[in-house]
Amino acid sequence: MVIVVSHLGPSGTYTEAAALAYVNWLVEETGQKSLLCPYPTISLGMRSVVQGEAELAVVPVENSIQGSVTITLDTLWQLDDLQIQQELVLPVSHQLLSKGSSLEELKTVYSHPQALAQCQQWLEQFLPVCTIIPTNSTTEALGYLEKDPTAAAIAGARASELYNLPILAASINDYPDNCTRFWVLGLKPTTVGSNISLAFSVADIPGTLVKPLQILARHRINLSRIESRPTKRSLGEYIFFIDIFANSREPSYQAALAALSPNVEVLKIFGNYNVMAINSSKRP
Repeated sequence: MVIVVSHLGPSGTYTEAAALAYVNWLVEETGQKSLLCPYPTISLGMRSVVQGEAELAVVPVENSIQGSVTITLDTLWQLDDLQIQQELVLPVSHQLLSKGSSLEELKTVYSHPQALAQCQQWLEQFLPVCTIIPTNSTTEALGYLEKDPTAAAIAGARASELYNLPILAASINDYPDNCTRFWVLGLKPTTVGSNISLAFSVADIPGTLVKPLQILARHRINLSRIESRPTKRSLGEYIFFIDIFANSREPSYQAALAALSPNVEVLKIFGNYNVMAINSSKRP
């Protein structure tokens, strides 16, 4: 059986690179063959799993420079069935692709908002008068470059090879140790791993966030990340996303979960999973 793995497309995105690394690992570890399927947005890729169009989805979650990918968190909260199977960490090096011969002749730069933000300082220094145009992915706008030497796009080195576009400037991200976390999402709950992601909403009254955090601390649960997102119901109401170091079968975690449930409005567990670092020298 060949499983379908959805990802943000078109071909050449960093999400596709993470998905390729994951399916190659699957073949090596289990012999499982996979077919990659690009989607125009992150949300549609996630929904493809719920709708039965794909077995797995690879989605970006957090970047070391720009922080969380909010559409991923918001969609995960909305879709009750998705579970995290694996986390992938991919080193990201941005390139400026263009048919132009010099930076001075450029007038427009296209890319995904996250990539643009990760190169903001470089853009302000070297292309301060260029018009910046966000796109749905780093490769979506590459078609504009073919006939316009005044246009450029920020994408990866693989995109340069796939679309036969020259790299006008290399490694333009503002910080060299740039990396992005991705989640592999599916419908099967997992109980293997040392990381758990969850989220909860609380009533808009003083002290309601303190109680859940105290419960986790009391059971010696170590948090690695906490972030709030608006519920979209009313201003001032929030959902809190938390990553913790734990395994779902540990008695301390089970006790913490039992104590946590009565102290929040809605509690969702997104999965128990391991983290896999993608070696930059072995990237597809």
